[in-house]
Parts: sequence; C-alpha cells; structure tokens
Amino acid sequence: MAFQILLNLMIAVIWMMLNGNWTASGFVVGYALGIAVLYFVRKFRPEPFYLTKAWAVLKLAVLLIRELLISSFEVIGHILRPKLKMRPGIFEYRTELSSDWEVTILACMICLTPGTLTLEVSDDNRTLYIHALDISDVEKMSGKIRDTFEKAIMEVTRS
Repeated sequence: MAFQILLNLMIAVIWMMLNGNWTASGFVVGYALGIAVLYFVRKFRPEPFYLTKAWAVLKLAVLLIRELLISSFEVIGHILRPKLKMRPGIFEYRTELSSDWEVTILACMICLTPGTLTLEVSDDNRTLYIHALDISDVEKMSGKIRDTFEKAIMEVTRS
C-alpha cells in the first residue's frame, strides 16, 4: 500500500514537471491521473488497490462518528426522562476477530461509545465482557456490534 501511494505521488510530480504547472490544481490532476493508472494496472500487482483500504478506513471512521452521535442522544434521553427505565448489566460478547490489533480496535470503539464499556478481554481474544447502560436484549446488542463495528474492522484489516 505504501508503495502505491509513493508511486501515485511520483506520477503526480512527473505530471506537474511535464506540464510545467506547479500549482495545487496541477498536482490534483496528476494525482487523479496516477489513481487511474494504478487502478488499470492493479491486475498485474499482487497487493490490492490502496484506495479500497482507504475507503474502508473512511467508512469505519464515519461509522464510529455515527454511533457516537446516536448513543449520545440515547444517553441524553435516559438522563432527561423523569423515571429511569434502564437495565444496566454486563454481558459476554463472542467475537470472530482474531488478532490483537482487531480486538483492541473493537474494545476501544465499544469504550468510546457512550453507555458501553469493555471491562475485560479473555486470554484467547475471543470473548469481551461489556457493561452496557441499557441491556433490554443482549442478542440485539451483540448483533449490532457484530454488524457494525466488527464487520467494518474486518473490512479494514483483512483484504
């Protein structure tokens, strides 16, 4: 991936040299040309096209921001209600993620989301113990984590 980024930057600089256009717009055109060249020669390279990984990282960041906003409003709703209708508790979450890096990202994303907290990760990195502010349905909460965070992390870390 780093090689592709460097190659793309070199194509942009060569484009600027050939045109004698040393402006930001000349660089953007050269960079876009480099993206097109790398996209068309991706079949001959063993590694995947680098913008697919960058797109997956961007989707993960947007997902985290969206979940932060949604859960923040849910916590505010719990605070503003005259009667507390929360069922706080701890549940066990089995993950399909395997590497330390993936599990760490998942645990951090869970901790960053208001109303949830990762208490512990098992020795085999397959089980997370999570405290949630409102556990009305453990299966629903586990499914939400699996379908959002875990799926997005797998897109970023696995090719």
